[in-house]
Amino acid sequence: MAELCLGTVQFGMKYGINNTLGQPSEENVFEMLDTAFENGIRVIDTARAYGTAETVLGRYFASGKNVDSVKIISKLRPNIIDENETDICGAVRRECEETLDRLHAKQLNGYLLHTPEYIYQPKIIETLRMLKEEKLVEHIGVSIYELSEGYAALKTEGIDYIQLPYSVLDQRGMKEGFIQEAKKAGVTVFTRSAFLQGLFMMEKERIPKHLHHVIPFMAQFEKLLDKYSVNKVDALIQFVGQESEIDYLVFGVDTKEQLLQDIGVYQGKSVPKELIEELKEAFVDIEKSIIFPSLWSNGRKAE
Repeated sequence: MAELCLGTVQFGMKYGINNTLGQPSEENVFEMLDTAFENGIRVIDTARAYGTAETVLGRYFASGKNVDSVKIISKLRPNIIDENETDICGAVRRECEETLDRLHAKQLNGYLLHTPEYIYQPKIIETLRMLKEEKLVEHIGVSIYELSEGYAALKTEGIDYIQLPYSVLDQRGMKEGFIQEAKKAGVTVFTRSAFLQGLFMMEKERIPKHLHHVIPFMAQFEKLLDKYSVNKVDALIQFVGQESEIDYLVFGVDTKEQLLQDIGVYQGKSVPKELIEELKEAFVDIEKSIIFPSLWSNGRKAE
């Protein structure tokens, strides 16, 4: 199975279409981090763009807790290079160093491009390689939405990590053979958005009007769950976790209770393979207005 990687966007801002609790307190974040590490999670995904997430994590690690046993992955601040920027190398390096300072870390396990189009910028890629050579970061990569950016990353020397969405409704990475190709190239694959920002967990009545076109798909999904007597969380996590070519399943939580539930599902009994196969056959080529939160008319972009 894929390993679990704790996403931290919820720790730095109110995030997710189904989030009714807001941003958790720092005390609650620390408790969730303790719980995650006590249950064997050893990789954290964060980003400069995740509000105060890096700062909150930094205060946690400043206490010395788990600082040497946890791998931290962060991301370059989106759209930092404008037309007037003359020192691209300096800008990227400065961002990385500031992230390290906020996290109270000497080295990042991974540093990813948060603007996937930067994979086409040689100077930015060159700077990432320099950061790697200087051991400020151990691995470099990119967080993508479009598979075209992923294929470009596979052709880019030195790319170690690729993160992309993958869920019941967004199976492009496997259906189009991208994840398989990434694995053959020796790239570590992280997938996110198994819950599609919480959309899967919403009651029909609470789904915003601008997303009502997802309701028939949700009804079809729930019909298959009923057929096999499997609950949503089990199906959504195991659908990703059972893919042997996915290395890490990145997931976020709002509460300690959600965290323990997700870990329990991951560590528990697998859902029927027949259900997984039916889900793969039932949901093909779902329109981007559903699977890309950046296209939701009043949603927040999920990274």
